[in-house]
Amino acid sequence: MSIYLYFVAFISGLVSLALELTASRLLEPFFGTTNLVWAAIIGMILLFLAIGYALGGRWADRAPQPATLYTILVGAGVTIAAVPFAAQPVLRFASRGFLTWNVGQITGTFIAVLALFSIPVTLLACVSPFVIRLALTDVRLSGITTGKIYAISTAGSFLGTFLPTLLLIPNIGTRCTFLLLALLTIATGLYGLWHTDRSRFWKSGWLLPLLVLLIYRYLPIIYHGEMIHPPTSIKPQPGLLYEAESAYNFIQVLEDANGMRHLLLNEGQGIHSVTVSPEHILTGGPWDYYLIAPYFNNPPYTITDVKNLLIIGLAAGTTALQYTEIYGPIPIDGVEIDPAIVKVGRDYFGMTQPNLHVHIADGRYFLRQTNQKYDVVAVDAYRLPYIPWHLTTMEFFQQVSSHLTPTGVVAINVGHTPDDWRLVAAMAATMRTVYPSVHVIAVPGTLNALVIATVQTTTSQNLAQNLNELEHPHLKAIARRALENLQTLAPSTLIFTDDCAPVEQLTNDLALRYLLGQ
Repeated sequence: MSIYLYFVAFISGLVSLALELTASRLLEPFFGTTNLVWAAIIGMILLFLAIGYALGGRWADRAPQPATLYTILVGAGVTIAAVPFAAQPVLRFASRGFLTWNVGQITGTFIAVLALFSIPVTLLACVSPFVIRLALTDVRLSGITTGKIYAISTAGSFLGTFLPTLLLIPNIGTRCTFLLLALLTIATGLYGLWHTDRSRFWKSGWLLPLLVLLIYRYLPIIYHGEMIHPPTSIKPQPGLLYEAESAYNFIQVLEDANGMRHLLLNEGQGIHSVTVSPEHILTGGPWDYYLIAPYFNNPPYTITDVKNLLIIGLAAGTTALQYTEIYGPIPIDGVEIDPAIVKVGRDYFGMTQPNLHVHIADGRYFLRQTNQKYDVVAVDAYRLPYIPWHLTTMEFFQQVSSHLTPTGVVAINVGHTPDDWRLVAAMAATMRTVYPSVHVIAVPGTLNALVIATVQTTTSQNLAQNLNELEHPHLKAIARRALENLQTLAPSTLIFTDDCAPVEQLTNDLALRYLLGQ
């Protein structure tokens, strides 16, 4: 069984890392995926590992029996299997504190990770020192033996890093991923007990068929195009039409009493797309203001001057649908990093117009791959507190500028709190390093602002003059509203660059101050 000990080390390393990554997917629907959340997850997991290493070393010295090691594995597997079933009440309690008691994301995440993962991670951490103690038969070879076990365990961790994200979660879901990891852990322990302690094996052997039945119960099975076992909702909400996990996001589609559909991602605090129809082109949200961005150009500027559009952060296609309805079938390139969101856009939001060309890619990568010039570039990839920092820098806006026509404009949607516009001011200051003119529109009734930069030198009076020549009623209505909500911000000294872009630090501070009422 000495070789089997190395296999045990491999499995413990695999399950430990897979458990950490799957934990993040379990928490995303309630707390999101900000750096604060990741810091809480990683920090707490490391704390549990440290406790487990110390406990496992002491345990191994006091009871250096293989049967004890395999019993620890079985116990770890049982607690892993319990996680997805205990998660709902624990996460709802923790997230209620996040929303109601203003304890913040990081505190809520600490509570959730502590309650759900302290026991399984600590037990898994006991395995490595136990394996070293049992495998060490010659003190003169202690370095070689220890190094080999660490190497094998780390190789397992390497596999466990990719297995949940790339294979398991997208195909079988978070719940079944936990159950499969539990099955692997328990099976490894039971095989060892079969060879070392048959009485313990028979006491625990019933766990295997139970786990198989649970996986069968919750595994989404498709037969002849129909789902035999539809997955139960992870985060039930009124009007829920669709729910899924992708490699990037937890996705939900909700429909309200008026038939309006909303795309929610992760913890669902922001709406990323809404339905648009010929009868209801305007949404009342920030998407409307992308439509009038080009009219900051020097007059006369007309609807026929807009010949194409690039959207970075396509989501479910709200802006693309609005532009098509108002400007006609002009060529639109839509860039979206998550293919699952694109599918949702096509299935639930009517994102099927033939003039829209969807590109599954990161925004900056797409800009490096294309030579196309655009009249309008709409960047809708920011949602507090999720802002991809590499899409906020001076170098990014230089890339955008190289793809704009002589009368081109770039418009970005930036969040703020009622009394804190620091992020908007920093984004405007960064854009001013590249563009001669920058304009800011506060979106009424929201915590959003549209920041618009022009290749030409322009003034806000241009929008007022172009408004007089606009014939489309929706464009006239939005332009009037935009003029009423133009903002003059205090200059910011904060400039985001590829070398230094403290976007996450700023957004975390904004979120915490808002939650704490400061």
